[in-house]
Amino acid sequence: MFSQVLLMQVAIAAGVAVLATGLFLAPLGDQLDDQAMRRALAIAQTTAQQPQIARDLRGTRPSPDGPVQREAERIRQATGAEYVVVMDARGVRWSHTDPRRVGGVVSTDPGQALAGREVMEIDDGTLGRSARGKVPLRDGGEIVGAVSVGIAYDSVRARLVHAIPGLFAYAGGALAVGALAAWLISRRVQRQTRDLAFSDIAALLAEREAMLHGIREGVVALDGTGRIRLLNDEAQRLLGIGGEAVGRSPGEALGEGRTADVLAGRVTGTDLLTVRGQRVLVANRMPTGDGGAVATLRDRTELEQLGRELDSTRGLIDALRAQDHEHANRMHTLLGLLELEMYDDAVEFVGEVVGDHRATAEQITERILDPLLAALLVGKATVAAERGVALWVSDRTRFPDRLVDARGLVTIVGNLVDNALDAVAGQRHARVEVELRAEGRTAVLTVRDTGPGIRPEHRELVFTEGWSTKEPPAHRQRGIGLSLVRRLAERHGGSAVVGEAHGGGAEFTVVLPEALAEADEVLEPALTAPAGGAAAEEEAR
Repeated sequence: MFSQVLLMQVAIAAGVAVLATGLFLAPLGDQLDDQAMRRALAIAQTTAQQPQIARDLRGTRPSPDGPVQREAERIRQATGAEYVVVMDARGVRWSHTDPRRVGGVVSTDPGQALAGREVMEIDDGTLGRSARGKVPLRDGGEIVGAVSVGIAYDSVRARLVHAIPGLFAYAGGALAVGALAAWLISRRVQRQTRDLAFSDIAALLAEREAMLHGIREGVVALDGTGRIRLLNDEAQRLLGIGGEAVGRSPGEALGEGRTADVLAGRVTGTDLLTVRGQRVLVANRMPTGDGGAVATLRDRTELEQLGRELDSTRGLIDALRAQDHEHANRMHTLLGLLELEMYDDAVEFVGEVVGDHRATAEQITERILDPLLAALLVGKATVAAERGVALWVSDRTRFPDRLVDARGLVTIVGNLVDNALDAVAGQRHARVEVELRAEGRTAVLTVRDTGPGIRPEHRELVFTEGWSTKEPPAHRQRGIGLSLVRRLAERHGGSAVVGEAHGGGAEFTVVLPEALAEADEVLEPALTAPAGGAAAEEEAR
């Protein structure tokens, strides 16, 4: 590749030198011709302005050793002209380089000069090809003849030929400088490309394109001005944007938010968590030597979901282990009462144990008619009891069974209750209160706890992806739950805020407009079901 680049650059330099030389030489001949003709014309004008020549022309006869011939020859020798010919109004020569031609008629038409016009031309005469100037010769304003001065054209051509070696010397010097510069550039290119051939570079580019668009990890490249210059297919899928984002800044392509801040480098660190739509992404950003950066994106949505399920499963296992221990204690107590034949006390003890759990379940199902939410809270109440936390459903809770997106609300309630249980863990008289209300088609959820609360300066940060005050578990990172809560709320056109609960602790409030269906939309199928059932029963009979 080094030799190819060098040869190409030398060829280019040689071509430029030849072209420049040709472009210089092309007008040079015309320029020298014009200079020669103007010089011949100037000599002719100077000769014609001498009044003695006009008087001698009128007062003498043409002679090889006459005064006109002598003066013309003097001027010719003084100026270096090829010839100085003085003629009368008839075109008869009174002077000539060859004295034998004195008295003869000129070989070219003197009509224009005798008519009073000055002439510059290159033409063939008796002395060969010459640059010629002709002017009228006047005596007191009257044209009595003409003066014709010629400079041999061969002398002009000789000057041109004489200049060519110097031009080629300059051209050769320029070519040598160009070759040296080409060699230096080629060496630099060789070092930068590590002596790879053009075919190798083309193959690397093809492999790069195949790799970038084939890997299952998003790649975003930014230039030195912070604008996106490359997006592979996976990055477009994860970010939900297309190729039109190339050439725009992350803020312009994605909108303001944590994802744009991470890509732009305004948030630094490794394995940064961010949420884009419904996806949980892990981003890493590496600066490049040209002032840009390359960011990689990994989809951790499924891993995050598995981590949460693992947390839930682990919590349930801990709760079951505690229940098993408590159940064993209760069985031992019941066995002791029976062995002591204290049957009435045994019956009362069993009734209290069963009644507490039944009362909690009945309290929840009476106030929350949606089966998914009720089941979630019953399970959370059991886990809370085993952790020494009282989970209460507020007396103001009244929630119908007509949710539009029950799974979304289950995610919101589950995340808020889990955060509240973590906040009050280890406290005496720990308490978490859940309140669910329906206001028309709007669902309002409030979760209060008796924990340490959240400082005012952190009340917006808690909804930021990746921000958490707790140590992350080994299998995943924290800082996602509350971010998902706010995103789900905003997706429904609602809001999620945090404040201070009465008596201390945190109070999370989520408002979801249009979260409930109209009452008749839910009741109508219920009213038609018995009729359908009765008809089917009648048909069966």
